[in-house]
Amino acid sequence: MTETAQATGVGSEHVIEGPGLRFRVKRTAMTSEEVFRAELAKVFGRTWLYLGHESEIPNPGDFVRRPVGGRPLFMVRGAKTGAVNVFHNTCTHRGAVVCRVDKGTSKVFQCFYHAWTFDSEGRLVGVPGEDAYGDDLDRSALGLGRARTESYRGFVFVTFDPDIEDLPTYLAGARQYLDYVVDSMDGNVEVVPGTNEYGFDANWKLLVENSIDGYHAASTHDTYFKYLVALGTDLSIGVTGVTKDLGNGHAVLEYQAPWGRPVALWEPLFGEDSKEEIAALRAELTDKHGEEKALVMAERNRNLLIYPNLIINDIMAVTVRTFVPTAPDRVEVTAWELAPQGELPQLRQRRLDSFLTFLGPGGFATPDDLEALESCQQGFASGGVEWNDISRGMGRDPQATDEEQMRAFWRRWRVQLDATD
Repeated sequence: MTETAQATGVGSEHVIEGPGLRFRVKRTAMTSEEVFRAELAKVFGRTWLYLGHESEIPNPGDFVRRPVGGRPLFMVRGAKTGAVNVFHNTCTHRGAVVCRVDKGTSKVFQCFYHAWTFDSEGRLVGVPGEDAYGDDLDRSALGLGRARTESYRGFVFVTFDPDIEDLPTYLAGARQYLDYVVDSMDGNVEVVPGTNEYGFDANWKLLVENSIDGYHAASTHDTYFKYLVALGTDLSIGVTGVTKDLGNGHAVLEYQAPWGRPVALWEPLFGEDSKEEIAALRAELTDKHGEEKALVMAERNRNLLIYPNLIINDIMAVTVRTFVPTAPDRVEVTAWELAPQGELPQLRQRRLDSFLTFLGPGGFATPDDLEALESCQQGFASGGVEWNDISRGMGRDPQATDEEQMRAFWRRWRVQLDATD
């Protein structure tokens, strides 16, 4: 009996590796309310979770708010320190939400309930009728609650686990792929204003699998490939690549594909007027990083999973996507586009078009994917089959259509769900 088979707990009840080249996931992992509650505590409560990008709050007082791991938070650029501050979005008086709009700029945040007021550094700076508290009101002890926050190359993460490792250690092999994204843009990265937000009726882990799955592309996205052919894209090179386990549940699908990349692989869709500029970008990448690394950054596509719920699609556009489960069969998704600051207008236009045309909620890929995931969730209700099979490629070096990247996610998930409180 293998070590995996000997383990006990919720995780090991749902993820079985072996005997032989078999890897199975019990379908109740996608339908059980008990599993969902355990995930909120043991997965989302004990990992580093992506909150946002520093470029979203460039100026003092700029802020964004969003839920992370099911908890309301907001991120603000400190007016005095210039630091990226992340606070729990709850008043220290009686608990009401303090930041009540999704983004903006403000020197102070005032709770609408009793008007307690906090500055952008989280300090309590105003209490109506403060004399009613006598001399015992200690403002310094009543500032906003800070979330533990670390940033890697502009990507801001938070955690609710006081004992977790530091962020660079947690990111493990995923750091290299974040570096590819940032270095390909010469370090001058920004989130383009505007987001995609949508939801669907299926389990969040199905979207994890789908986001790094090369096996479904040809069948599920047949319409998109026909669209590319109609526009004159040469599909003869096909889609070839590898999948990798990057440690700590992170994984990547890395491949070459027929479409162009704004940094820095030209194709006719970008227009003749951008050809010279893209060639210059490629030459600059080569000068700075060497020919081999420049080739990787310019020509290879990457679907990167940073466990548990951050997907970076570094493809014909660079999409940053997170998703928050609200029930075993419901997920809310938010996506942003990442781009170089000062990019040529025609390249920015092509990048945004790709962002919407392929990965947008009304694009070619996303509706196909959501239909597939909701269909899976509906199929689980049929019964008669207890396990999903995720064994593809176990007997060979992982290829783009294999499932090693999904197994990396599920192994980490199993460990966390087995953990004792």
